Amino acid sequence: MQTITWQQFEQTDIRVGTIIEVTDFPEARKPAYKLMIDLGPLGIRKSSAQITSLYTKEELVGKQVLCVTNLGNKQIGKYISEVLVTGFEDGHQNIVLAQPASPVPNGSKLM
Repeated sequence: MQTITWQQFEQTDIRVGTIIEVTDFPEARKPAYKLMIDLGPLGIRKSSAQITSLYTKEELVGKQVLCVTNLGNKQIGKYISEVLVTGFEDGHQNIVLAQPASPVPNGSKLM
C-alpha cells in the first residue's frame, strides 16, 4: 500500500450529509439509486450508489452518510454525480454505507 502525507490526506474533504431523496437509476449498468444528499452549508448534492441489494429506498431517506465532496463531478450515463458516498464491501460484493455512530450536523467535516 502506498503511503500518503498528512497534507495529502487533509486535501480530502469528507463530510456528513443526510439522504433526503432516493430514486431508481434504471440506466445504470449495475443496479443503483440516485441520491439527493443535504450537506448543510454545502447545499444539496447528487450522487449515485450501488446499494440496492442491502437498502430500500424508504429506509435510506433520513440516513446520514459520509461523502467525499471534492472529487469533482462524475458523469454516469446522463446523470452527473457530485459527491462520492462512501462504504465498505461486506465480502459478498454488497456495499455497506459508512455512517457516523451518532447524528451530527449536516456538513460536518471528518477530522
